[in-house]
Amino acid sequence: MKRTFGERLVRSGIRLPLILWSLAVLYPIFWMFLGSFKSNAEIYANPWGIPEQFNFSNFVTAWTEYNLDTSIFNSFVVTALGAVLCLVLAVPTAYALERIRFKGSQMLFTLYISAMMIPMVLGWIPLFFLLAQFNMLDSIIGLSVVYAMSQLPFTIFVLTSFMGTIPKSLEESASVDGMSPYGILWKIVTPLTMSGIITVTIMNAIQFWNEYFMALIFLQSSENYTLALAIDFISNEAQYTNAWGVLFASLVFAILPVIILYSIFQRRITKGMTEGAIKG
Repeated sequence: MKRTFGERLVRSGIRLPLILWSLAVLYPIFWMFLGSFKSNAEIYANPWGIPEQFNFSNFVTAWTEYNLDTSIFNSFVVTALGAVLCLVLAVPTAYALERIRFKGSQMLFTLYISAMMIPMVLGWIPLFFLLAQFNMLDSIIGLSVVYAMSQLPFTIFVLTSFMGTIPKSLEESASVDGMSPYGILWKIVTPLTMSGIITVTIMNAIQFWNEYFMALIFLQSSENYTLALAIDFISNEAQYTNAWGVLFASLVFAILPVIILYSIFQRRITKGMTEGAIKG
């Protein structure tokens, strides 16, 4: 009985901080959802209470008057293009670094990994002038390219771990049967690393969807604003117009897709990261 009680005590001691941390994280989100259904008067009168009547006018105002539909579309395009471009570049690069041994391959891999340690903020000013020279400043395409390059080292690092778990005998058998290296990559290696590909794609997509600073620097026209920039504009307006309900509604638009996406693929992400940690 003492051992059982001790085990329960240890488990409770571990779970209690996690429960408190979960409440601390979830309560502001829950408060934000409630505030999105309140009028400005009700937010000031009862900021912490449940709304007397769930009103969707804040969502309509954010969608129509603040052109949130355009910003959501821009964020979706930037996220999709950035994730796909990063994947197209990372898959063959990871395969070459993992399977093809050439002079300087290990140094090149170390260079990619060391790039993860460099703060992205150091490259913002050079990237600004580089995009300006290529006429890609204030462009959704240009921002997508920057996003893809920013996550390329991390994606390569994860995918090389997954590809290292694939037996080389499968590739050797396919090569003996006459399959080209490109066929081996796309028909054998890629399907077997699909778990890792899905994992990094989801993580990159969440990163691109929430990104703010690079979008602020490289985008200038309001019609090209991503959702993060639109929310920042609404936040500045709310200080003078008291449009706090509209601000909460726009935050719901931003956070809801991420919550849904992570909830659907949570197990796959955890499984993918666990599988990728076992190499060799």
